[in-house]
Amino acid sequence: MTDFSNKTFGLISLGCDKNRVDAEKLLADIRSRGYAVTDDIEKVNILIINTCSFLEQSRKEAIETIIEYAAYKNGCLEKIVVTGCLPQKFIGEIADELTEADVFLGAYDYDKFFDALETAYSYGRANFVGKGSNSFSSGRVVTTPCHYAYLKIADGCDNHCTYCLIPKIRGKYFSYPLEQLATEAESLGEISELILVAQDVTRYGIDLYGEKKLCEILQKLTMLDNIKSVRLLYCYPEMIDDSLIAEIKNNKKIIKYLDIPFQHSEDRILRLMNRKGTRQSYLSLISKLRSEIPDIAIRSTFICGFPTETEEESEALKSFIKEAKLTNCGFFAYSREKDTPAYRLKGQVPYAVKRRRVKNLYSAQKEVSGKFLSGFIGKTIRVLCDGINYDKNCFEGRAYFSAPDIDGKVYFNANDAVQGEFYDVYITSADSYDLYGRTEDYSL
Repeated sequence: MTDFSNKTFGLISLGCDKNRVDAEKLLADIRSRGYAVTDDIEKVNILIINTCSFLEQSRKEAIETIIEYAAYKNGCLEKIVVTGCLPQKFIGEIADELTEADVFLGAYDYDKFFDALETAYSYGRANFVGKGSNSFSSGRVVTTPCHYAYLKIADGCDNHCTYCLIPKIRGKYFSYPLEQLATEAESLGEISELILVAQDVTRYGIDLYGEKKLCEILQKLTMLDNIKSVRLLYCYPEMIDDSLIAEIKNNKKIIKYLDIPFQHSEDRILRLMNRKGTRQSYLSLISKLRSEIPDIAIRSTFICGFPTETEEESEALKSFIKEAKLTNCGFFAYSREKDTPAYRLKGQVPYAVKRRRVKNLYSAQKEVSGKFLSGFIGKTIRVLCDGINYDKNCFEGRAYFSAPDIDGKVYFNANDAVQGEFYDVYITSADSYDLYGRTEDYSL
C-alpha cells in the first residue's frame, strides 16, 4: 500500500463554478485524511487537474494545462490525476494519447480517487472513468474568497439544446436532496453570499420529488443563520413561474438578480436550438419580472452565428438587446461540437462572421450597460467588499446586480473596509462596465 501521508497534493480546477464545487469536495476528502495540500507547484507530489470539455476551446485549455504541468515531473511531481468532464466524455480519445496523465477519473468518480491513485502507484496508469458511485458529500474546502461560495443543487441536464454537449457529458438531470444541501450550506460557515448553481436551477426537485422544489430549498437555505444572502444563476426562462417570482420578491435574503440564459431572440433560431421560448415570451417574462420586482437585475447569455443565422436575424437580436435593456450580458460565437444535432446542420456561419456579430452585440450592450450604470452617479448604493485591488489602489466590491467573475465591479475608496462586509458607497463615476466611488466617511 502506498503511504500517502508523506505526499503533498495540489489542485487546478478549470471551467465552471459547478466544476469548482466538485473540486472543493475532493479537496475536503484529501484534507479529512490528514494529507497535505498546497498551491505551490514546486512542492506538489500529486497534482489533480479538474477539467472542462463543454467547448473545443475548453478541451484545448485542459490538454494544454496537463502538458504544461507534466514538465514538473522533472522535480518532485510524481503523478498527474485528470478528473472531470474531459475524461468523462472523451476518455476513448485521450487515454492512450495523453500519456502525461497517470490517472483518469470522470465527473462522478471522485469516490474512487484513492483507489485509482493506489493502482497508478502499484501498477502504472489507471483509468477509473465510470467506476464511481457519485456518492454525495457535504464536505468542502472553499476555494473562493471566504465570504462567498457556490452550492451545486443539481447536475446533468434534460433540456437537450441542439448545440450543447452537457447531456452527453453529465447525463440526465438529477437533484441533490434538500436536507443534504442544507447541511452542506450550514457547514460552509459565515457566508455573505451563497450562489446556487446547476445546469438549470429552476428544474430543481422535479426528478427527486415529482415537482419543482426551488422555492422550498430557497426557504430552507435563507433560514440558516450563517447564510446572509442567496443568489440564483442559470434559470431557464420557461421554468420561471409565479411562485418563484413571489419568493424572490418577498424573501429579503434572496438577491434581486436572475441569470436567465435566453441564447437568442429570434423564433426560427430558437426552434433550431430546441429552446422552448420565443422573442415575445422572453420580452413578456422580462416585463413581468420588472413589474413584480422593479429593481431586479437580469443577466443573460446569447449565442452568435448559430447555423443558418442570417444578417437580418443577427440585427434582430441586436434590436432585442436594445429593447430588453438587460443589466448584464455575455455573447459567444457558436462552437460547432461533434455529437450534437447542430453539428450536422447545413449553413454553418464562417468564424470571421461570428466574431463580427459578437463584437456588434457587445457594442449594443455596452450602450445599454453604460446608461444603466450612469444612473447611479450621485447616488449611494450597498456594496459587498470583495477585497483590495492593488492595481487600482482601492477596494473593490459588487452591488446586488453583479455576480462574481462574470459581471462588473464597484471600485471604491474607504478609510478601511473588510472583505465580506457591506458598505454604503457614494458613486462618483461610471463606465460601461464598472462603477467608481467612495464611502461617505472617506477622507484623503
